[in-house]
Amino acid sequence: MDIAVVARNTEVADRFRTHLEEKLLKVEQLAPRAHRIEVEITREQNPRLADRAEKVELTVVDRGPIIRAEAAADDRYAALDLATAKLIERLRRSRDRRKNHHRRGGPTPPAAVPDTLAEPVEEELPHAPTPPTEPGVAVEAQLGDSPVIVRQKLHDTVPMSIDQALYEMELVGHPFFLFIDEETMQPCAVYHRHGWTYGIIRLNVEVHAAQQEATA
Repeated sequence: MDIAVVARNTEVADRFRTHLEEKLLKVEQLAPRAHRIEVEITREQNPRLADRAEKVELTVVDRGPIIRAEAAADDRYAALDLATAKLIERLRRSRDRRKNHHRRGGPTPPAAVPDTLAEPVEEELPHAPTPPTEPGVAVEAQLGDSPVIVRQKLHDTVPMSIDQALYEMELVGHPFFLFIDEETMQPCAVYHRHGWTYGIIRLNVEVHAAQQEATA
């Protein structure tokens, strides 16, 4: 399994890389079909955030849903331990769900739709960054003359049920998840509400456009 390490505002020592590879051996046992683990290590420069200055993000790229975990701590090794523990738990849940599907003869879960999070912008900015064209590769760009930086990723997807979207939102560990509803073919977003409830937002404009093209 390939382990791709990206460092932001820091450098990664060989000792830590060796420790990282040892920690991720468990991932290969739980996700033998995964072909890549993406590791992003970020050093926070703000001294006010010293208690979470080291951030580690782990992403398992598999044929099924993409599974992700992240954690921050004052020490890089501690952040890795926390992120790995979250990742292992989500991998176990994914493995158990696949086993249950196979027992019931159900379909294999479709590919995941990782989230895309935009930075809040208080005023309209004229020059939007060019969208990425290569799936799975992050692209960072500045919005016009503003200091706002937007990080974008393009991901392949297939339509899925709301239940599957909620499940994959939990696997990537984010409060919302973008997907195409397999029943209506509408672009949708599921999200966490207060407590243990969920919400869903649907977009209808693209569906109308597709219908007009089909009848033209």
